[in-house]
Amino acid sequence: MVILTEIDNIHRFNNQEKLASYVGLIPTSHSSGEKDVHGEMVNRGNRFVKTAIIESAWVAARVDPVLHMEYIGYCRRMKKNKAIVRIARKLLNRINFVLKNQVLYKNGTEQT
Repeated sequence: MVILTEIDNIHRFNNQEKLASYVGLIPTSHSSGEKDVHGEMVNRGNRFVKTAIIESAWVAARVDPVLHMEYIGYCRRMKKNKAIVRIARKLLNRINFVLKNQVLYKNGTEQT
């Protein structure tokens, strides 16, 4: 409910990048000449939605088979907290799709 209340109208975001920027699930970026360095997650964004998405990602990484496999793959390469931020971004993209297209969410275990 927090996500729906804080986002309000999903159609005000033209693409997934703008929604992720609003929430704060984008990396910091420092550019200078030929160097382009991406770092940690930005400190700005809607803290209520960011917290709700990240907490939801921990649950989704356990119960959704596709996100669980991706989480395991990320954990092989990075720390668990960084891996869950990537899962949170994927979850946010799924939420964006569901809200914009007015369809029910189906995890990897459901048959069509």
